[in-house]
Amino acid sequence: AAGIPMKERVKVSQNWKHGRCRRETVLKWKCKQVASFSSAFLMPWMELDGEYLYLSQAEDIHAYHLCPEGAGLQRHPQAIFSGHQEDVCRFVLVNSHIVSGGGDGNIVLHKIHGSYSVKFSAHEQEVNCVDFQGGLIVSGSRDRTAKVWSLSAGRVGQCLHTVQTEDRVWSIAISPLLSSFVTGTACCGHNSPLRIWDLESGQLLTCLGTDFHRGAGVLDVFYETPSLLLSCGYDTYIRYWDIRTSTRKCVQEWEEPHDSALYCIRSDKNHMIASGSSYYGVVRLWDKRQTRCLQSFHLSSPTSSPVYCLRFSTTHLYAAVASALHVLDFTA
Repeated sequence: AAGIPMKERVKVSQNWKHGRCRRETVLKWKCKQVASFSSAFLMPWMELDGEYLYLSQAEDIHAYHLCPEGAGLQRHPQAIFSGHQEDVCRFVLVNSHIVSGGGDGNIVLHKIHGSYSVKFSAHEQEVNCVDFQGGLIVSGSRDRTAKVWSLSAGRVGQCLHTVQTEDRVWSIAISPLLSSFVTGTACCGHNSPLRIWDLESGQLLTCLGTDFHRGAGVLDVFYETPSLLLSCGYDTYIRYWDIRTSTRKCVQEWEEPHDSALYCIRSDKNHMIASGSSYYGVVRLWDKRQTRCLQSFHLSSPTSSPVYCLRFSTTHLYAAVASALHVLDFTA
């Protein structure tokens, strides 16, 4: 919010609260039609970084320049980051590096400013999720393992630990303290989909929650602080965990009102949470101080698509569905 006058900040804040915004579809692309259902649709992922929005499209990651004054983004990418033979599943943007995991089982590291890139074979099946902090990469795969990788000089791409999760790993995140990481799994082979592991030894530290139903897979996780964590997934709940208070019970939970799986989640690390649902491109805004959803937006008519990824700034929310990128402008 730096640089935005107080009067404008109050107006924008009220617009978020009351759902007043201008909607625009800023990018469109064709869905792939292939025989394998698992890869029949692009599942785009994105990151925001100041002046740029990074969006995965098939096996590449495109960098789009955000227009000043919040007028969408330039339609042609400023840069394209390649290296995967199959679709990028997820990627993260940290300290001018992009780390991506792909359907080809590889992890690719790009330095944004420069031609430096590294690719290494990471898993036997697709890499569903990655995170990168403090010179370490963690990755999770359909092959039912999570792995810790070194990026230190002379050891780039060396596997430090392999964790047997007994389940497909859908989501992963390194704690801000760089001491542990959390995995969100499919909850089919193991009855605890949320587990925290020691980053140095690869040992299991704790399981979060009890009594998860079979199939209550965790599709996205987000650390607000080293002890506060948000999760969401197939069982339609957003859960807010405080590891200092209890690992058995979350401190708050919110249920998606239309019984849809939740594909993605983000918070402003204050009161607001945004979630993306599995049907009709529904984005919901939540206030942690309230039990019910604050606002909802339907983005993907006429076809029904999940919101695969969303990111927001002080003034804009970006949501990626199967064939388009939508932006909600709350300065309107």
